[in-house]
Amino acid sequence: MTYDQATTREVLDGVKASGRTALNAAEAKRVAGAYHIPTPREGLATSAEEVVRLANDIGYPVVMKIESPDILHKTDAGCVLRDVIDAPAAEAAYHSIRDNARSYDADATISGMQVQQQLPASQEVIVGAATDPAFGKLVAFGLGGVLVEVLKDVTFRLAPTSHEQAAGMLDDIAGSAVLNGVRGAPPVDRNALASLIENVSALVTDFPEISEMDLNPVFVSAEGVAAVDVRILCSFEPLVPRYRPSHDDILSAMKRIMQPDAVAVIGASAQDGKIGNSVMRNLIDGGYAGDLYPIHPKADVILDRQCYKSVVDVPGSIDIAIFCIPARFVAEVIAECGQKKIAGAILIPSGFAEVGEHALQDEIVKVARESNVRLMGPNIYGFYYTHQNLCATFCTPYNEKGKVALSSQSGGVGMAIIGFSRSAKMGVSAIVGLGNKSDIDEDDLLTFFEQDPNTEVIAMHVEDLKDGRAFAEVAERVSKKKPIVMLKAGRTSTGAKAAKSHTGALAGDDRVYDAVLRQCGVIRAKSLNDMLEFARGLQVLPTPKGENVVILTGAGGSGVLLADACVDNDLSLMTMPDDLDAAFKAFIPPFGASGNPVDITGGEPPSTYRSTIDLALNDERVHALILGYWHTIITPPMVFAELLGEAVIEARAKGIDKCVVASLVGDVEIEQACEYLLDRKILAYPYTAEKPVEVLGAKYRWARAAGLL
Repeated sequence: MTYDQATTREVLDGVKASGRTALNAAEAKRVAGAYHIPTPREGLATSAEEVVRLANDIGYPVVMKIESPDILHKTDAGCVLRDVIDAPAAEAAYHSIRDNARSYDADATISGMQVQQQLPASQEVIVGAATDPAFGKLVAFGLGGVLVEVLKDVTFRLAPTSHEQAAGMLDDIAGSAVLNGVRGAPPVDRNALASLIENVSALVTDFPEISEMDLNPVFVSAEGVAAVDVRILCSFEPLVPRYRPSHDDILSAMKRIMQPDAVAVIGASAQDGKIGNSVMRNLIDGGYAGDLYPIHPKADVILDRQCYKSVVDVPGSIDIAIFCIPARFVAEVIAECGQKKIAGAILIPSGFAEVGEHALQDEIVKVARESNVRLMGPNIYGFYYTHQNLCATFCTPYNEKGKVALSSQSGGVGMAIIGFSRSAKMGVSAIVGLGNKSDIDEDDLLTFFEQDPNTEVIAMHVEDLKDGRAFAEVAERVSKKKPIVMLKAGRTSTGAKAAKSHTGALAGDDRVYDAVLRQCGVIRAKSLNDMLEFARGLQVLPTPKGENVVILTGAGGSGVLLADACVDNDLSLMTMPDDLDAAFKAFIPPFGASGNPVDITGGEPPSTYRSTIDLALNDERVHALILGYWHTIITPPMVFAELLGEAVIEARAKGIDKCVVASLVGDVEIEQACEYLLDRKILAYPYTAEKPVEVLGAKYRWARAAGLL
């Protein structure tokens, strides 16, 4: 679509020249017209006589509104009147609105009275745009009018937004059904509404100085759309470009950092209890086979390794330097790392931005960029890369190799990751601490893990995204190949702009993260345990070949809970074909229940479990199987676990590899049964109906987003 950028540039330049940041109604309408944003007929009057003349020209009924840069929420101030039906009513409305404006704000600047064509009653929605500190330009869509404040039923997308993405936003909101027509009303023109969102997206992308935009309300009907009120705010402050190396430069540095051939420990120590000693011991005891260089100005040998006064004195090349020295010395040593062409500095020291020392952190970043050294941290526990036996940390050693890579901003969360991984026998490829994220952040890690053959699933604990747009761009690409799970800490809203803009206030909300992460295919975890269970489960479960899920249970109550969990996790319970229903009935007692869930009842012997499990596994119409086991003496937990394990292993041997998850309820013996199944890569959870379904739901969400279903 072609847009009139010249007209928009002329308007915005005029606003800037006048020292304003808000467009008046006439300016906003010109910009709207330039970008094919439909608006009602309207005009601006400065007297009662002009109001009547304009209203007569537009045609009754009309809506009248005060035009004032100081009165933003006109309805709250009593400065909007609808259903003005003739000339006397227009003149009376003029005086009433002016009086209300003076009562609301006696010092308000009043530019005139806006007279606007009153559109027929339609569905009200809001379309807007905002500038988010993490993600940059966003477009918003939701229910309009006062409902946007009460219900906050709004979704977001990164701008620019394609027509297809804009159309998808219409189904994202909880109230999307009203767009399809309710109580006899016809469906709205979804194509016109999607085009409106797309055009707003193009406008704020083409003109970054537009910081916020509200079209509220937008009237949408079967005949089309019209933005009744257009509000545009600008910021003419120069934009500071965000630092971002090229993909090739990131990957080159990250390969050297994550898979180093040579490591230096700055501040290495022979004294037990020192961080420099713990790091050295972890590297040695962990089996790191590369070159290891302790650095200390006053030592000759540390832990049987020749010691050097500075990295520049080391005869060989070095890939990473692990810093175990006080914060005040870090900048000077980073410069030395640059002289040595070291790719990465792993900054364990604290004492930077996390305690208010922003200038000190800014200094090390400046030196690092001048020296071409990437920084991990500061204020971190270090990192692990198990496939190189690399424990570059002062914390607990960990060497259980696997295919899951995890990162955290918090050291405590990092330790929880290690503990869970060890307890759950979940091997990892990497565990990375990011701390203050002065430089290296999640999108750098994604760039490395994308091509890392030792990584199949990526899970990240995030408190904030330094550059949300860069993350989203990388994540959208990587998530097509490998599942990404994110636990976003700090989910409560911190926005405080409600007095200025609906969209601006909502942009500070957690809904932004939720919508953007969904847009780029990231699976969001609600809790730390969810993140860790999703990470473990996603690498175990195969990619489903379809949406048909069957629940097979020995307890009716478990079947109900499992069915509820399927609804909560967007899983589709298969409508049982008649022939398959009859086949299940052949194995279960008359008082059992076929259909879906299939309830074999608790009194059945192991053979009934085995027969029905085999039936579900071998029917190609069933794509995923959820098992609800109930502890009985007739079929004890370990008997159930062994028969399920045998059934799944035999199916895999025949090339049948379906998603199978199990919920076990009963006495403590079920814990051993779950462990037995997990050892055979069958996801089983004790004392819960919800967890296995949540993990299965995460796998399905990824498969859908990656276009595999």
